[in-house]
Amino acid sequence: MPEFTKPTLEYFELLPLFIVFGAACLGVLVEAFLPREQRRLPQVLLTMVGLAAALAATIWIATDLDVHAGSANQTARGLVGAEGSIIIDGPSVYLWGLILIFGILGTALFAERRLEGGLSSFAGQAAALPGSEAERLAATKDMDHTEVYPLMLFTIGGMLLFPASGDLLTMFVALEVLSLPLYLLCGLARRRRLLSHEASLKYFLLGAFSSGFFLYGAALVYGYAGTMTFAGIDQAVRAGTADHTLLLAGIALLAVGLLFKVGAAPFQAWTPDVYQGAPTAVTAFMSAGTKVAAFGALLRLFYVAFEAEQASWEPMLWGVAIGSLLIGAVLAVAQTDVKRMLAYSSVAHTGFLLVGVLGAQDAGELAQGQYSSLDGVLFYLTTYGFASVGAFALVTLVRNAGGEATANSAWAGLGRRSPLVAGAFAFLLLSMAGIPLTSGFVGKWAVLTSAMSAGAWPVVLVAIGSSIIGAFVYLRHIRVMFFTGQPADGMGNAARASVLTSTTIAVCLAATLFLGVFPGLVLVLLGQTGEFIR
Repeated sequence: MPEFTKPTLEYFELLPLFIVFGAACLGVLVEAFLPREQRRLPQVLLTMVGLAAALAATIWIATDLDVHAGSANQTARGLVGAEGSIIIDGPSVYLWGLILIFGILGTALFAERRLEGGLSSFAGQAAALPGSEAERLAATKDMDHTEVYPLMLFTIGGMLLFPASGDLLTMFVALEVLSLPLYLLCGLARRRRLLSHEASLKYFLLGAFSSGFFLYGAALVYGYAGTMTFAGIDQAVRAGTADHTLLLAGIALLAVGLLFKVGAAPFQAWTPDVYQGAPTAVTAFMSAGTKVAAFGALLRLFYVAFEAEQASWEPMLWGVAIGSLLIGAVLAVAQTDVKRMLAYSSVAHTGFLLVGVLGAQDAGELAQGQYSSLDGVLFYLTTYGFASVGAFALVTLVRNAGGEATANSAWAGLGRRSPLVAGAFAFLLLSMAGIPLTSGFVGKWAVLTSAMSAGAWPVVLVAIGSSIIGAFVYLRHIRVMFFTGQPADGMGNAARASVLTSTTIAVCLAATLFLGVFPGLVLVLLGQTGEFIR
């Protein structure tokens, strides 16, 4: 009888995951044992402390990563943990830090209560039908759904696991842990509940289909390689087999699942509806955190498992990148709602990130001092994440009698009524447009130069055209805020937020300016993170 061998876990390197999932489980216990009116403060503190502790552990781990023994050219740092299921390397740890920072900023937005007159932006009783007596009763009793905090922690746990996955099965589990709580969070808006329910249902249905595509693709790749691990798949691809069609079909289906998650064309249909219908605090967190986690997973899948098959998947990503750049920029022109405009803008930014992915080159092909495509994509994720969270946080401030005033016309003349809010929003829009001295300019430069050096100049030309269209969209909204008269009705005014939202906005503005003026500090840090462990 074979002897049982117990699995070995690297508890120190996996500490951020244990902290986040442990805090999420404690949050569930708080919901079970504390009275409803006493849950909010413990949940907020538990979430904040848990995320801060996980971030501290991540920084500690980052300072203790050694060069991986099997790394070619000594360019990868870290280790293969959890019996090969989780890879703790430089890119993983950097992405963990980003996700946790955006999680802390998102928690601050979740906990905001001043904007809704002492209530959060989440429904008092999610099970109550919109407009029903139960809903009115929940509003009069100031009921609040504090379950959003453990849901958020589970989502963040999935986000941490997603880009660190070492095999397809772990990646699928992380995808589901990431997605399922988000489906719920999108449907919990206090105002415009029917729109929120529609957003949640669309996200759930389309997300279920994308998960099915991913799982079917994993099955096909397993049939080709005989293994689920990325290292084993890479070896099988390099060895080659007669059934190459099976591999190509598997890559295509896996790509569908991941490209849906990042909101790339033609899988972007859910993005504007979900961004508009979800509570804006959820949209802010989701727009940054989900993109960071999903692009980390996409990079690991294509750069590690399918690196030897680059000639097959690169033309597909060319088409997806071009489609995302054009569809996102052109459809943003036609939007009359700020949240939908930012949603289509995110599709265009996904196109820019994919342009960076196309810049994949071997370390030996890089010129002295040249940053790799991985560095460029990670820097772009950093810049876009802060700009997106800050922009949506500012959207929560502009309000009228019906709540958030997201119609473009409601922002007319905001520069005269609330110059600080309008100025901050304009600055973040200019960063998204890629104006110099903002982080967006350096981010676009990083991904475009890496793609150009890899020979993807046609995609770079499309990206430049998309950037020009995007600049028109952003400048048009700035003109509405500063150079247009006040609307006859539905005018939006900037409400005074608590220190939570104010601090979030200040951090995002400071990061956007800092990364634009001193990008070298972060680019040097990215250069030290190394490559993926292969």
